[in-house]
Amino acid sequence: MPVVNQPSAARLNRGPLLFRYIDDPEQYRIERYLEHGGYTALRKALREMTPAQVAEMVARANLRGRGGAFFPTARKWSLMPSGVFPRYVVANADESEPGTCKDRQLMERDPHQLIEGLTLAAYSVGAEQVYIYIRWEFEFAAERLWNAIREAYAHGFLGKRILGTEFNCDMAMHRGAGAYICGEETALLSSLEGRRPEPRLRPPYFPAAKGYRSLPTALSNVETYCNVTHIVREGPEVFTQFGREKCPGTKLTCISGHVRTPGVYEIPLGVPLREVIDEWGGGVREGRSLKAVIPGGASAPILPPDRIDYPFDFEGMIEAGSMIGSAGVIVMDDTTCMVGAAMNLVRFFEHESCGKCTPCREGCPWLSRLLRKIEAGQGKREDIDLLLSLCDEMDGKCFCLLGESAIVPVRSAIQHWRHEFEQHITEGRCPFGDGAY
Repeated sequence: MPVVNQPSAARLNRGPLLFRYIDDPEQYRIERYLEHGGYTALRKALREMTPAQVAEMVARANLRGRGGAFFPTARKWSLMPSGVFPRYVVANADESEPGTCKDRQLMERDPHQLIEGLTLAAYSVGAEQVYIYIRWEFEFAAERLWNAIREAYAHGFLGKRILGTEFNCDMAMHRGAGAYICGEETALLSSLEGRRPEPRLRPPYFPAAKGYRSLPTALSNVETYCNVTHIVREGPEVFTQFGREKCPGTKLTCISGHVRTPGVYEIPLGVPLREVIDEWGGGVREGRSLKAVIPGGASAPILPPDRIDYPFDFEGMIEAGSMIGSAGVIVMDDTTCMVGAAMNLVRFFEHESCGKCTPCREGCPWLSRLLRKIEAGQGKREDIDLLLSLCDEMDGKCFCLLGESAIVPVRSAIQHWRHEFEQHITEGRCPFGDGAY
């Protein structure tokens, strides 16, 4: 998937933030990063600001986590219990949500932006150890990050007495074994500790209070920490000029599927979802019409075409009946079989379930079998209601959100395209033919 900046900088009368230098082939090197103002935020924080002032600046920007939940970042830091040390900062770089590949671009093309943001977070919360938990398949990103970390140590931006101050900070990278469940923060921490990657019961294992080694841990995703770099360097206003009051800033958005210009774009929050598809994605393919769109990765409800005029931000997508999630926008045109699409998504969750809880361990395969049966034209009308009943039995009863994510495409597909499920059953075949999802 290609990486591109805004289709027209003049449309916004301002440049992007995180992708400002993304197309510079040398930006991953510390010398070029320094030429572009790199590590000035860290100098500013260590020499002119207290840790509390850094957190206050992030709070003024109203930076909300970019991993999907959009929880206020500064508030998450404030929940770390006072007087409990050591404490840690962890970056969730286990980007494995289908339709999402934004963090990978940041790590491969501008890794020092992440390292600086992590170091600023560590300074703000009083941590001296940072871990980057990265998806196993990101070999090139891991190589770039290792080299960038070594460069940061060599230039005095990591290690002991950073920039001649009393602040110490070490950074290490941990490569996961390729499990989607490690995107769940408590499962990630279990894996980081060398344990089986299974989610932990919350409470008490809320990472800010009981995280890595049951100690206070600030855990956010890569995009969130990169935003911290710009907020501290240029002030909250550089961030709040984008988006709406409750949800400011930009969002790295991965547009894929049946569009003319798929790619990863930095988009101001709050623009209509229709504009995301038509202006950045280039609209659906020639001669086709829009049938469905997933706005936030595989775990977000599927929306029909009459729901794409809502603002593309946290509140707007909830109002539309979905969620912005990881901003993995997957576009489907009128050639798509919605039964097959739902089946394809459920099969992913079935494969990635850790098996810890019965509703997910048993429910995901059951959903998958029923959908395969209907898609093959072998279903019965009562199977549709059985699918919905199974979703109800799983809803709110799974240990983490993976199992409950599996019911999302099923419910939304039946809600908006029930007639297609019925058509598969009455005709005894898939009316869209093979490969229509």
